Amino acid sequence: MEIAIFPNLDKPDVGGVVRRIFRFFADKPAHLMLPMREAAALGMHEYGIVDIERVPVDMALSLGGDGTLLGVCQRYGSHVVPVCGVNLGTLGFMADIELSELEDRLGKILCGNYYIEKRLLLAGWLRRKGKDTFLCHAINDVVITKSGAARMLHLGLSINETHLIDYKADGIIVSTPTGSTAYSLSAGGPIMHPAIQALLVTPICAHTFNIRPLAARDTDVIHLHIASVHQDILVTFDGQETVPLLPGDEVLVRKAQESAKIVKFEDKDYYSELMTKLWN
Repeated sequence: MEIAIFPNLDKPDVGGVVRRIFRFFADKPAHLMLPMREAAALGMHEYGIVDIERVPVDMALSLGGDGTLLGVCQRYGSHVVPVCGVNLGTLGFMADIELSELEDRLGKILCGNYYIEKRLLLAGWLRRKGKDTFLCHAINDVVITKSGAARMLHLGLSINETHLIDYKADGIIVSTPTGSTAYSLSAGGPIMHPAIQALLVTPICAHTFNIRPLAARDTDVIHLHIASVHQDILVTFDGQETVPLLPGDEVLVRKAQESAKIVKFEDKDYYSELMTKLWN
């Protein structure tokens, strides 16, 4: 197997975890590699690869929390690679490997005792002065917020060709079912099983009772019009990539042609993970 390892260098003892993984695979039919920056930081230069996301691999291991896993998915973009999360964070809702079971799960990966769960992926586009420009993909959410003073945004929401409402709010979230347990949940959105094919639209502190979280079809296109006059507005993808917006801009969010691929194991159940990690 060709395996790319993406460690979050901010996590305690991540170097020790990386070396555990290398020791496990030392006498096994697998080739491991690290991004060049992380390899240099860990003193493992010989395993460093420049532009690692361009190298064909069978799987990527994310070492950190959910944010690290999302960042790995971002790095691969439309070149979708199965990503398996090793949880070094406090929650790790998307990561399927805990440190206490690391070697056992790596053995399952080597033997092919896992499955790949396809998750809905969002594609975000910017429409400015009649021209559409692709911005980024997101596996969790696309979020429009303000970056400056505490003042409300003036937003317009349309789905397909139907204009629904103009309103004031702190922002708006377009989420996948995977991202329904992230920012959208904090803003009052529902929890959705990741197998559901839908787009979730959740306002952030809307200054009206006329807009509520809305589940749209995965074939719908969400149009978010920026009517505000101030210029400190951002659209953010999975909390990783940020693009500034201007008054009059329109952000289009639709289902991407590709699907994100998350590595899962048969003995892990979504609802038990929900209960254990999120509710307890």
